[in-house]
Amino acid sequence: TYLFNQPEGGVLCPMAMTYAAVPSLRLTPSIGDDWIPRLLSNRYDARDVPVDQKAGATVGMFMTEKQGGSDVRTNTTRAVAVGQTAGEGTEYLLTGHKFFCSAPMSDAFLTLAYSESGLSCFLMPRWTPEGQRNSLFIQRLKDKLGNRSNASSEIELHDTWSVMVGPEGRGIRTIIEMVQGNRFYCCASSAGLMRQGLVQALHHVRHRSAFQKRIIQHPLMRNVIADLAIEAEAALALTLRIGRAMDEAPHDGQAAAFARIGTAVAKYWICKRAPGHVLEALECHGGPGYIEDSIMPRLYREAPVNSIWEGSGNVICLDVLRAMDRDEATVAAFLAEVDTARGANSALDAAIAALKSELTNRKGLELRARAIVEHMAVVLQASLLVKHSPASVADAFCATRLGSRWLAAYGVLPEGVDLDDIIARALPGD
Repeated sequence: TYLFNQPEGGVLCPMAMTYAAVPSLRLTPSIGDDWIPRLLSNRYDARDVPVDQKAGATVGMFMTEKQGGSDVRTNTTRAVAVGQTAGEGTEYLLTGHKFFCSAPMSDAFLTLAYSESGLSCFLMPRWTPEGQRNSLFIQRLKDKLGNRSNASSEIELHDTWSVMVGPEGRGIRTIIEMVQGNRFYCCASSAGLMRQGLVQALHHVRHRSAFQKRIIQHPLMRNVIADLAIEAEAALALTLRIGRAMDEAPHDGQAAAFARIGTAVAKYWICKRAPGHVLEALECHGGPGYIEDSIMPRLYREAPVNSIWEGSGNVICLDVLRAMDRDEATVAAFLAEVDTARGANSALDAAIAALKSELTNRKGLELRARAIVEHMAVVLQASLLVKHSPASVADAFCATRLGSRWLAAYGVLPEGVDLDDIIARALPGD
């Protein structure tokens, strides 16, 4: 995802949803055993035919409806059991409207609908088991700001055949496994956009001359480029750390707790930083960066989407608070992670102490949610850079992101930062 999203992000949405669906489908083996091998196939089969005739398959996700958006408990789609039996693994007919349905060409979709026992999760294939087209009716395609190569649609369901995944009435709990995976892909995607924006800016300023020398030779531009570089590296470091935690989670309780809260923290912050980062990289080009002949306008239009998908900023921050409230192990795991870097940087040590104090203050949590999550994110990024990056990168990050004067603009690295080393590290390999 990190590499693929740099040249073209449109195909990544169906790929991400397909892989992210696997944990949810595993909850019901009678369904998962049939579908998962096709989802993990390394062959893409574009034919619109029943899935049992295909070498590989893709899965999408239809959660939201127009009346509630992220508040999926306001959904009105209804599920009626086909036969006398009901519950997990049985057949249902769904009727309702889904408002934001990306990759509608997928072979099946995980969706939410109300059955008799509450909001439940269903797998809704494009074709019925009898080989008939399922009754999914595309109402229109969205005219999106960016991500235009990935179709997003509104879909009506009229007695649409489906099968229940996971326990009845536990639909959010079931589908959240898929959401968690998609949030991780949002992190990797945004980190990739930041890297590609930096690469484009580096190329331009190293080859373009102004005022009798290369633009990269001007001190202020060197400051901007170095600042963009440490931000991009911090985004990638955080993404990779969350990926490791997700890999370890099935067999490690502390890793699972860290992944639960860390994924939301990373999704909020990396995706929130990407649009401004890409904009600064675009500005490094001057006027040519604003012209459609270059890649920069597409990167700029693409950058905001990951902040919205799988939960916009407020939704993600509230999810962090929910994780903290429902499972104390999440906060303990998070603090244990950042504590591993204590003693290496005085600014980081002070930030960790301040974060611990902030997390013990339970007053006005929702009002302070964004500030708390931002604090958690930059402390976690700083701890990772201190452990895994050269001192030039880690010290510059801590001096700015953890400093009292940082206002999130780029090009404000203080005197004494080794700009040469940071820029050299950021250059693409030969």
